Amino acid sequence: MSHSSSLRWRTPVAVLLASVLVAASAVVLLNRKALHIATGSVSLSLCAAAFVSKVDPERVFAEEQRPLMASIGWAVRYTVDRPRGEVRSSVLGLFPARAVYRRGLGCVVMHGEGPTPEAAGLADADVPDAFGPAVAEPADPALRHALDLAFAEPDPAHPRLTKAVVVLHDGKLVAERYAPGYGPQTPLWGHSVTKSVIQALIGILVRQGRLRPEQPAPIAAWASPADPRHAITVDQLLRMDSGLPFDETDGPVNLATHMWYREPDTAAYAASVPLAHPPGTAWGYSNLGFALLSKLVGNATGGTAAGAEGFARRELFAPLGMHHSVIETDATGTLLGAGFMYASARDFARFGQLYLDDGVVDGRRILPEGWAAYARSQTLDTGYGAGFWTNLVNEGSVPVWDAPWGMPQLPKDMFYARGAFGQYIVIVPSERLVVVRLGLTVQGGGTGIGDAAAAVIAALHRQETAE
Repeated sequence: MSHSSSLRWRTPVAVLLASVLVAASAVVLLNRKALHIATGSVSLSLCAAAFVSKVDPERVFAEEQRPLMASIGWAVRYTVDRPRGEVRSSVLGLFPARAVYRRGLGCVVMHGEGPTPEAAGLADADVPDAFGPAVAEPADPALRHALDLAFAEPDPAHPRLTKAVVVLHDGKLVAERYAPGYGPQTPLWGHSVTKSVIQALIGILVRQGRLRPEQPAPIAAWASPADPRHAITVDQLLRMDSGLPFDETDGPVNLATHMWYREPDTAAYAASVPLAHPPGTAWGYSNLGFALLSKLVGNATGGTAAGAEGFARRELFAPLGMHHSVIETDATGTLLGAGFMYASARDFARFGQLYLDDGVVDGRRILPEGWAAYARSQTLDTGYGAGFWTNLVNEGSVPVWDAPWGMPQLPKDMFYARGAFGQYIVIVPSERLVVVRLGLTVQGGGTGIGDAAAAVIAALHRQETAE
């Protein structure tokens, strides 16, 4: 081949490579927010997997994070540094993110290479589980069948990946099952189940006389009477009818993901967002509102991560025996109460039992009298209550998500905490029942929790008839 023909051959290739690089650069620039959020999500999730849940981070990445990454999953790189207690991730070396573990406080997204805030953390609780170390596999075939339904994989294209199911009846542990690698003491990510726990912490402050649901939320940025957000009440934040925008939409970039992974002060960011509707007139799913409620908990408990976490432990977790529970915080120490609590399935079940028992445990009142009824009271014309979902609406669907409000196969008095990817605490007062389901149902297709809970109820009825 002559020198000139070689040049002619190389020139189109060079042009093609240049075009590809330009196109790739354009894609990166246009999606830089999504890529920053992706690496933040990977770092925080895998940090918690390694150091809080103590499960295999590679497995969690494959089952939880990679499906969320879509076309960029192949390009994500991460390292788990166990001696340092941190996870770093990037997209081919770009858009780096780091999350660091703090004992007793979970993991925190770091913004820059500075020192870890409140690095000392809290001592981990080392208390035997009151239900004992053995897994309560039921002898009743009907209850075993209900667990089979919860762990079934009817559609390989949409794996459910159930990790834990726990059933309490009359406050007793009657059935549970775990996926391989998980067990009764494994703290799992509750996602937005955390919101219901924040509802309880607000309830404790109400019982103590430090907050009132009907009062304007004491948010410093809204202090001016001229601010249209000034009149937003604590109740409206709990009910998600504050007028703040519906903030968790399809796609990786929205107000919620930006707040969690890009903002060191989540509450300050939430307080800066303008209203989409006048307060009290429209319902919109609101992580922003629960970031602000978390700030109120922090303000009442010293304004530090250890202060807020210590309050949760002392006033809620310890009395209930929730010894494998933690709510992570942002870099300023505010609880990430919109969605970053880790707890064992048994601990989440104990939390559900508290609401079944009107806020009383072992004769001690934790929540105000009637707080559980308040939690399941309807907001506007929706299937949402005050920090919990209800079964009052079985027609139509949740705006934006096109998801059902409730579970028509279950009793109308059922109410529940729900989190992304199939986290549920189902509470059925008429059946004296709590069912917890945790998993990694990332790829849609449903979890089967409604049918599994209905099968539990049917099994318990057969037992009662036989007796």
